[in-house]
Order: sequence, then C-alpha cells, then structure tokens
Amino acid sequence: MPIQADSERRVAVVTGGAMGIGAEVCRRLAAAGHQVLVADLNADAAQATAQDLCTDNGHATALAMDVGKPESITQAFERVEREYGRCDVLVNCAGIAKVFPFLDFPLDNFVATMNVNVTGTLLCAQAAARLMLRRRWGRIVNIASVAGMRAVGSGRTAYGTSKGAVIALTRQMAVELAEHGITANAVAPGPVDTPMTQALHSERFRQEYSKAIPMNRYGTTSEIAAAVMYLVSDDAAYTTGVVLTVDGGFLASGARGI
Repeated sequence: MPIQADSERRVAVVTGGAMGIGAEVCRRLAAAGHQVLVADLNADAAQATAQDLCTDNGHATALAMDVGKPESITQAFERVEREYGRCDVLVNCAGIAKVFPFLDFPLDNFVATMNVNVTGTLLCAQAAARLMLRRRWGRIVNIASVAGMRAVGSGRTAYGTSKGAVIALTRQMAVELAEHGITANAVAPGPVDTPMTQALHSERFRQEYSKAIPMNRYGTTSEIAAAVMYLVSDDAAYTTGVVLTVDGGFLASGARGI
C-alpha cells in the first residue's frame, strides 16, 4: 500500500517522471517536501525512481500512466483522488519524438506524437485542475521546447508542432484557470542531455547545435528543474501564462562571431 499523504503535504504529479528531466523534477519536489507521484509508462523505472526518492527521505510513489491513452489518465487520477484526496502540482514532462524528413513524415507518427505530447497534456491538466479546484490553489507546468518556438534542424515536423501547440494550450489554460487560483506556465528547454536527446542527436548535430548557443553547450536536467521549481512555488503566485525559455541564449541569438 502507498504511504498516505499528510493532510498538509502538497501532492505533485509528474508525468514522464521516471527518467530525464522528469526524474530530476521529482527529486527536487521531494526534497522540497512534496508527496511526489512518479507517473510513467515504464512502471519498473517509475518504481525505481520513487524508491530512490524514499531512500533519500522523500515521500514518493510510482503511478502507472500512459499519457497516450485517455483511460489510463483517468484511472491514474482516480487513484490520486482515492489515495491522496488532492493534487496541488502537475508537471507534464511526458513526451515522444522521432525524426523524419518533412516530405516523408509518416502520418501515424505525427498523430501519435500529437496524441501524447498535446492531447495527453490536455487531459492530465484537466484531471489535475479538477482536484486543484477544491483548494483554489494549483500549479501546472508544461514542458515545451524551443522547437515549439523556432524550427530546430530537420525532421522535427511532429515534435516542433506539438510543442508549439503545448505553448498555446498553456496560455489558454492560464486564462481560464486564473479565477480558480491555478497558474499554468510552460518551460521551454533548449537542448538538454537526456535519454531522448542522446538517442536522437547525432554527434555532428550536437556540435552544430552547441555552436548556435551563446553558452556553447547543452543544458542539464538540473537547470530545467530549477525553472520548474520557481513556477510551482508560492513565489510564482502572480506568474501565469508565461513560457520560460531555458536555452543558454539560443532563441536570443542570431549571427555569431565578429
């Protein structure tokens, strides 16, 4: 049986929480005293992450969830309501990406990417916000990408489009949820060393991408999680509808050199 949340302990759900950015967000939330629900399709990895957090004196539980399936999202949040009675923070980290040339981009992958990255974000936010309404307090943070604000290389037709949609969705959420004491914001990372980028980015692409960044490097999961932690804090009470880019200056940069 999962550890029941303290009645005063805020409950945070992190989708895609088992690895990468999501796992680091879980670690920071646990360190800040939240009851963390590590939501992930990979149940074994979610359990391992939750166990690591508990070993470090955090409060964490694995939560099986496939954000590409509405019924899985519903079941997961029914469990959150049944076992914890609240949801105070939602961080939507779950996402997928594959690279294909635009002219040959397969429709099935485009649809699958939009389903996970956009529709899954929508449904998780709806389910979480309904629980947040009870206390008239909530924080929703969606992990977008600079690829949703600027085309980043070739092959990212679905990924870039989906992240642009996440940004627009975040703004809509912010407007409609503000009256309920719920904020909605997005963090748009530049390139970050994660299992996803390690699989997708060739060495040549990494070198060229780094050259386009004034800081001349990829970011870290800790740097992205730090931005998330501000947006879920009490200090961010008047911050909603923003897209916080954490990209080493990539979006600000044009031609470089002398």
